[in-house]
Amino acid sequence: MENSYKFFANKDCKYFPCHRVERPDDFNCLFCYCPLYTLGDQCGGNFKYRENGIKDCTDCVLPHRPESYEYIIGKYSKILELAKRGWTSEKEDEK
Repeated sequence: MENSYKFFANKDCKYFPCHRVERPDDFNCLFCYCPLYTLGDQCGGNFKYRENGIKDCTDCVLPHRPESYEYIIGKYSKILELAKRGWTSEKEDEK
């Protein structure tokens, strides 16, 4: 299958689809847990912050659209940067 590394629909999952969508056949499960969540307000998705400060992505289907693979992969350098900062902070705390 062409582009099979970019799209996967787990129709046997008890949560499928985990967001309300018009076309479940186009629902991409590849990024089941969104790697963009950690980018906060820089993720590019449709989110809101709850009163308690938690990011709510209930209305976001960005990682689940078939065409979003390149967008998400394009954000990995920012995710890596955050991970490096977190890892560096942990190492500093160990000293």
